[in-house]
Amino acid sequence: MEFRRILIRATNWVGDAVMCIPALAEIRSRFPDARITLLARPWVSGLYDSSLVDDIIPYHLARGSKDIPAKWRLAKELRKHNFDCAILLPNSFDAAAIVWAARIPTRIGYARDGRGLLLTDPITPPKSGEIPEHQRYYYLELLRRAGLIDRVPEVDAIRLPGIPYLVKQGRELLRKLDLNDDWIGVSPGAAFGTAKRWLPERFAEAAAEIARKTSTGVAIFGSADERELCRQVKQLLDAAGVQNHNFAGETKLDEFIAIASTCTAFLTNDSGAMHIASALGIPCVTVFGATDHIATGPTGPFARIIREPFECAPCQLRECPIDHRCMKAVEASRVVKEAMELIQLKQA
Repeated sequence: MEFRRILIRATNWVGDAVMCIPALAEIRSRFPDARITLLARPWVSGLYDSSLVDDIIPYHLARGSKDIPAKWRLAKELRKHNFDCAILLPNSFDAAAIVWAARIPTRIGYARDGRGLLLTDPITPPKSGEIPEHQRYYYLELLRRAGLIDRVPEVDAIRLPGIPYLVKQGRELLRKLDLNDDWIGVSPGAAFGTAKRWLPERFAEAAAEIARKTSTGVAIFGSADERELCRQVKQLLDAAGVQNHNFAGETKLDEFIAIASTCTAFLTNDSGAMHIASALGIPCVTVFGATDHIATGPTGPFARIIREPFECAPCQLRECPIDHRCMKAVEASRVVKEAMELIQLKQA
């Protein structure tokens, strides 16, 4: 099975997009001479460089049955590229319908969301227990079941490509802002909902203590929607007399990745920022509660998870219907201890 022009439909969210990186690396390794194009949401495009894909086509369209004329126009545009294979990483019906309408001869994806008839290679999804639980293996197993790779490789740590270049780029960005590059990164938000969020005052307390121990400042990161949350953390750090800078809403994804790559350590919730920090190989401590730390946790030796085992966790809810006990039970001192151990491990 050989292909010369491959279209890959990327997943929609930053965390999922990071967890797809091993699968993209396998496709590139299997088809080194093919031209690989990614159809991706703009907010995940900054994750991928030329070592993984040759081109990126931005995907701006609404989900579901909305914007059907625009999706038809996109399919017609894709036809002009003469792709001979489409690999669909997300499970959505939309993803299959567009490549079917584009008349791409080979269309590979999991037979989910009622889309099996639109695929030339509808792959049966793995059942519980058939593959390792972490999400990265779900995407790799698609390639194995489709016959694109012989076996699923062991992937102990997901890593973004080109980390040394990212660090250099991050330091240049900081210099332009007249900022140094000695930071503890903090990302107190989480797009899924407030149930995933550790308390902002605990983030500030832990970050302040680590900053004092390491003689660094604190860099606060978040989306434009998280500005108020990040402002709360900044006010607490100001009151504690800790140098800090609030980047919330000020950086594009590629800029955030570059600046984050320079951080001494990173404190997060279960979020896209967690996946990025972990994939950069930065000492990363994540507080988990409402979500599954086994299926979607960070990877590698410099990532630590802190959680309290309550009966109601992981509930997978967006908002906690009771008292947020899984997050309130995690003390700042535990996060400081884990972060300092990781920093020392990284420096050893």
